[in-house]
Amino acid sequence: MYSFFQKKYKEPFPFHLLKADVHSHLLPGIDDGSPDVTTSINLMKGMVEMGFESFTATPHVMEDIWKNDDQSISAAHILLTNALKEVNMQYPVVAAAEYLVDGHLEQLLKNKIQLRTVRNNWVLIEVSFIQPPIQLHDVIFEMQLQGYQPVFAHPERYLYYAQHFNELVKVKDAGCILQSNLLSFSGYYGNEVKNFAEKLVDHDLIRLLGTDLHHQRHLLGLNDLQNTKSLRKIMDKIEN
Repeated sequence: MYSFFQKKYKEPFPFHLLKADVHSHLLPGIDDGSPDVTTSINLMKGMVEMGFESFTATPHVMEDIWKNDDQSISAAHILLTNALKEVNMQYPVVAAAEYLVDGHLEQLLKNKIQLRTVRNNWVLIEVSFIQPPIQLHDVIFEMQLQGYQPVFAHPERYLYYAQHFNELVKVKDAGCILQSNLLSFSGYYGNEVKNFAEKLVDHDLIRLLGTDLHHQRHLLGLNDLQNTKSLRKIMDKIEN
């Protein structure tokens, strides 16, 4: 019997149209993402089932917490690459990084240490969830001087920008590409983040989507992601 209380069907998100994930924490054992190779492979299998065909691992680089560098990132990348060959998973994994805008990043730029890129010259950066660093625009400018294209990770999660929206517009106008997390549109991080993500789309500020995948809970959340109006707007932009 048909029930008037039956849940209305919602269209699942077409991950296969994205194909590539530009932001994830799949490299084993070097940040708060995957703790080991087995977990990394299982997470990747789940993403492949959704429709992803290539991956960009962006482990945190932070002054006081995750002090990753070329050596630690390369070692974890080799470990994962070799493990993928053993299970016959032939999906490319780029080893990039997610740089916190802090004193350590300033020092890397000062010493002209080559930064790891998501693609071409694109470098993923993040800021504090409490308040933006006072040196943010100086760092963006210096990155550009050195030939990098800054990609600003998950701006919708920095809720202080919701109260000072023009400051985020200035970040975009300074030359940053803004990348949103897919899970932000599901309410995974809370309704405030969801509403702010939708506002960013309405103002045509978002250019990239990523999973920011850390663990199994994120994978389950992505599996339940619906193709919302805001996400369709971004996908139309990407397809065009």
